[in-house]
Amino acid sequence: MINASALRDAPTLVGERIRLVPLGPEHTDAYFSASLDEEIRRLTGSHRHLTYEDARERCERRPADGDRLDLAIVSREDGSYLGDLFLYAVSPENESAGYHITLSALRFAGQGLGREATRLMLEYAFDHVGLHRVWLYVYTFNMRAIAVYRSCGFTVEGRLRDSLFWEGRRHDALLMGVLRSDIPAKED
Repeated sequence: MINASALRDAPTLVGERIRLVPLGPEHTDAYFSASLDEEIRRLTGSHRHLTYEDARERCERRPADGDRLDLAIVSREDGSYLGDLFLYAVSPENESAGYHITLSALRFAGQGLGREATRLMLEYAFDHVGLHRVWLYVYTFNMRAIAVYRSCGFTVEGRLRDSLFWEGRRHDALLMGVLRSDIPAKED
């Protein structure tokens, strides 16, 4: 059985270079600005242009959603917004949930920030929420993300053919998953 309060009572998770904090109204401006980046939109398959009101509503409603966990990725050094991540489609009966992460700009890619954030979230999902399985979708052209997910224990479980139509081309998505038992036990 999962610990639903671990979703409602959003934690602050601290890594070496980042902190994962509850997504809130203070992140609205940065969250909205990130949604305007065309390459980030392509990597996430986001056709819809977010309005500022949409961004404000998403950042403000987070505390009211008890069936998902939305966190902002912020720099430990200066508190700047680096992106967001969330667990969603939580299935208490199956002890599983979906996972999504978006860095707010390509300049943050390749620094290990996504890997660090994903590992922090998986540790929390398995050890505190009590999940057994976490899954995600990633487009096949996003090789950097696929490599990060593999390094965090995810394996390819399936392919969704032609699931994204972007600028006249169709792209497959991979379904990837990780089980609690796929993560090596921490050494003390």
